[in-house]
Amino acid sequence: MNTSRKKGADTLLDCLLINEVDTVFGLPGGQLNDFFDAMQRAGSDIQYVGSRHEQGAAYMAFGYAKSTGKVGVYTVVPGPGVLNTATAICSAYANSSPVLCITGQIPSHTIGRGVGELHELPDQLATLRSLTKWSERIDHPSQISNTVHEAFRQLKTGRPRPVALETPPDIMAMATAVEAPRAFHDSVRDIFDDDLVSEAAKALSASKKPVIVVGGGAQHASDEILQLAELAQAPVISFRNGRGVVSDRHHLGHNFASGYELWRDADVVIGIGSRMQPYLQEWGVDDEMTLIRIDWDPTEINRIVKADIGICGDAQTVTAALFEQTSRQIDKRESREDELTALKGRLASEIQGVQPQLSFLEAIRAELPDDGILVDEVTQVGFASWFGFPVYNPRSLITCGYQGTLGYGYATALGVKVAHPDKPVVALAGDGGFMFNVQELATAAQYGIGLTVIVFNNSRFGNVRRHQQEWYDGRYIGSELHNPKFAKMAETFGVAGYSADSPETLRVALKQAISEGAPALIEVEVGEMGSPWQFILRDQLRGKNSRH
Repeated sequence: MNTSRKKGADTLLDCLLINEVDTVFGLPGGQLNDFFDAMQRAGSDIQYVGSRHEQGAAYMAFGYAKSTGKVGVYTVVPGPGVLNTATAICSAYANSSPVLCITGQIPSHTIGRGVGELHELPDQLATLRSLTKWSERIDHPSQISNTVHEAFRQLKTGRPRPVALETPPDIMAMATAVEAPRAFHDSVRDIFDDDLVSEAAKALSASKKPVIVVGGGAQHASDEILQLAELAQAPVISFRNGRGVVSDRHHLGHNFASGYELWRDADVVIGIGSRMQPYLQEWGVDDEMTLIRIDWDPTEINRIVKADIGICGDAQTVTAALFEQTSRQIDKRESREDELTALKGRLASEIQGVQPQLSFLEAIRAELPDDGILVDEVTQVGFASWFGFPVYNPRSLITCGYQGTLGYGYATALGVKVAHPDKPVVALAGDGGFMFNVQELATAAQYGIGLTVIVFNNSRFGNVRRHQQEWYDGRYIGSELHNPKFAKMAETFGVAGYSADSPETLRVALKQAISEGAPALIEVEVGEMGSPWQFILRDQLRGKNSRH
């Protein structure tokens, strides 16, 4: 056996490197001293980006993972350090993103004894297991290679979700003979039930008005899905995490607003890599619809509504197989381009009533190149972007999905930009949410991360205030905010600050910020904003959800 004598921390880093990890986000501390020393000695083999709060580090790893499909890694101290990252872990879990948390522990001989060690939790591993797909403790350096190998198996097979590894500091520091690290190689992507694909191909071939619904699990299958959609002339509907799988420029690429109209008459619906919650739970199903689900997670296929045909497997592999089988039996179909283009045009006119959000989004789209990336936020402009911002490429709109974590956006966008240094990245923010991770302006400045964030400032939590106005007769509490001058504040961090008060002035500022390629903040003073929710929370269209 090929072995060498190394510290546990060095072995842990070697295992990350052999699994093609090139970046670690984090924040140092006593229980991680040896691991940070290992990274320092590794030099250019690993890129380290330090945050100013643990939550920021974890969100950066989330942004890195979601925008690339690769594993995003962060490291923080145990106890309060790892608890500070819980919101980001929840976001990664909700978004099926492969994020690896590497955390320390208290000394191994004190775990579970309750002696009051620094950063001690009653049961940190149990806490992590309640938030992740899989978590484990490394109790000896000899376990590191196998344990990290299993971590990457969990990250890369089936439904990707966050995992965590905790290692006590004495194990990090212990030098012992260990086996050479090994990379995990996925060998299960070609496994699926071919008979079920045959059933799905038969149903699709017989359909008259098929629809495809895509989610975040379909982002890597863009080419295969477009090929299938063109074959069947099936419009592809997306919401939040599925945006960009099929370009909004294509007549078959449809957002949530036009998708609602298409749902009414769909006879076959194929859900690919999507939990389909709003469609099945809100828009409704009936016996006239054949529901086909393609998903890595077998528990998702029948969660809300029992699928007529449920295929467990990788979206790219299964969709390619479905295309091959369908192409052998389907008649050539007349293009629906005129019909679907007209529908998209009509709905584009209707959503223009959501102002001023749509005008601001148009200004951003005009300056952000096709391959640029927009990161949304839990804010009025962010909500409108789900249906009002054209997306042309996979992984070009980053959202928080159903978790809806206020304040996630700026730190996440920093991770996106680190992963894509040559692409323009723009983050949306409201004045309330931006203050959750405002300290990461220092990270942007220190590491020269050329991200532009647009802070829409109306001195309130907009959605909360709308609820209080509409549901509680204007009895306001906690929704009014006192803010700094954001543009001036950015400059104190060494970040360029701009001000705008209209879509036109925003476009001018954004053009300059993108061209300079340096960290930037644009503050936009806004007033009342129209509600976007009539295009998001929709009335039931079909059936009585009798299959729930």
